[in-house]
Amino acid sequence: MSTLSIIALGVMGLLGAGLYGLLITRNLIKVVIALQILVKGALLALAAAGQASGQINLGQSLAVTVIVADTVVAVVGLALAVQVKRVLGTLDVAALSDLRG
Repeated sequence: MSTLSIIALGVMGLLGAGLYGLLITRNLIKVVIALQILVKGALLALAAAGQASGQINLGQSLAVTVIVADTVVAVVGLALAVQVKRVLGTLDVAALSDLRG
């Protein structure tokens, strides 16, 4: 088994676990964690694509860019979770419909 096929299995595993987490959970913090797992799979795929194409520097620079953007998304998501917990007293995604003004 080649290195790229092992990495592809890892990418598929991470993407599957992240998607499963998004579909199953209703807790906002767990949703943010599932999104983080999905992004880690995409980062691994970017690095593997860079290695496969012979342009490892391009794959790594794209991965760093995604890491920066992903950090911003995670911080905003967790800040949203904190505010929802303060206002509603719960982290349930279904409770967000109560926030309509």
